[in-house]
Amino acid sequence: MQFVNPQKVCKGMELGYVPPSGRIVRDALGVAWPSVLESFFVCLAGMVDTIMVGSLGSFAIAAVGLTTQAKFLGLAIFLSLNVAVSALVARRKGADDRESANRIVRMALLVTLGLTLVISTIFVTFASPIVRMVGSQADTHQYAVEYLQIIMGGMGFSTVSLMLNAAQRGAGNTRIAMLTNVISNTVNVIFNYLLIGGNFGFPALGVRGAALATVIGTVCACCLSIASVLRRDGFINLRAVKGWVADRTSVRSLLNVGSSAFVEQLCLRVGFLLFAMTVAHLGTTEMAAHQIGMNMMSMSFSFGDGLSVASVTLIGQSLGRKRPDMAKLYGNVCQKLGLICAFLVATVYFLFGKQIFMLFSQEAPILEYGSVIMRILSITLFFQIEQVVLFGCLRGAGDTRFTALVSLISVTCIRPGMSWLLCYPLGIGLIGAWLGTFCDQVLRFILTSIRFRKGQWIKIRL
Repeated sequence: MQFVNPQKVCKGMELGYVPPSGRIVRDALGVAWPSVLESFFVCLAGMVDTIMVGSLGSFAIAAVGLTTQAKFLGLAIFLSLNVAVSALVARRKGADDRESANRIVRMALLVTLGLTLVISTIFVTFASPIVRMVGSQADTHQYAVEYLQIIMGGMGFSTVSLMLNAAQRGAGNTRIAMLTNVISNTVNVIFNYLLIGGNFGFPALGVRGAALATVIGTVCACCLSIASVLRRDGFINLRAVKGWVADRTSVRSLLNVGSSAFVEQLCLRVGFLLFAMTVAHLGTTEMAAHQIGMNMMSMSFSFGDGLSVASVTLIGQSLGRKRPDMAKLYGNVCQKLGLICAFLVATVYFLFGKQIFMLFSQEAPILEYGSVIMRILSITLFFQIEQVVLFGCLRGAGDTRFTALVSLISVTCIRPGMSWLLCYPLGIGLIGAWLGTFCDQVLRFILTSIRFRKGQWIKIRL
């Protein structure tokens, strides 16, 4: 039995030369495994962060959790720019147009630096009202403010690293991005140990120590990312071209894809922010339990995210080579690999959910919530991983207008709306928020699955 059936997947399309099924799978895995490991280690570092911060008490977990969506709201424009950079670089790689790809990256770097200065200043200045808007309690407010100020004050190292790594992924250099993130997150964990509790003579800074450790890790990531784009043998080499402005076609494509991706990011961040505010008003214990659950959801997301990166790269390069049939085949393979990952992770979560929660906290109310959350998550993650991969397929083709529409409907409206309804009017509390999340993931999966099968995305030109 073939892992992928070209005739079935590409029904109604003209098929060119199709490599054997095993080679297609190996190509997908070759791009995907570094991205999966990278995303996994990023999430693992976040989980270790939470475990270490959790030693201070549930208030510390809640304080860090409160800043998460605010931080990503500030990063929204950078994440959308990075989607566009990955998609365009992948197309230029497929067309073997190295000069155009490097001009795109150069211009994106200038834009990133300018926007970082503005957004960092805004978030540091208005950290207190931002955290209060999210729903901070009296026992978490000041800690959350200090954490957000430090993280956003040092965000420049993160934004530059994220953009350069996005370009490398588009070129298929996923190992470089993986190495950068593994090293930076290892540094983060080491300084967490030194600065949160005060070990080996370092000051015990608590929540502030966790924030400083994160910034130190991003400094390392930034240095490694810059070094990777200065190598003369790489497809992405900023010294290989002169000038800092891309050609008109690339600028227009960057604006079209980037603006749609930005709308998508805004929809995501507003929806997640409303969702976090819904949970925050339940209380500190509920917020702490929720934050631990979100760490585990991020862990399962990492597998879908890695395969999503592979989808962007492989589909973008295939379309650049004028091979829409191969683009659809690679997308299908990544979805099947995602389903295998979902089954493995779901089994672990279902059987050992409470034991996993015990790594973060020993408080009985949190553990009671944890058992139920992990059961819900073990089902939800099947839809989560699959829809993340499908989003990557569509983004790789530049179909960001559709992904923005799906995000608006599902994340901005359905998730917070259903969560609020279940949490408060129906009185289910925290578990209602997780049921609302389940509804969101299922809807996103259905909408993106239909879009992928129709195949309109293969006709988009960048």
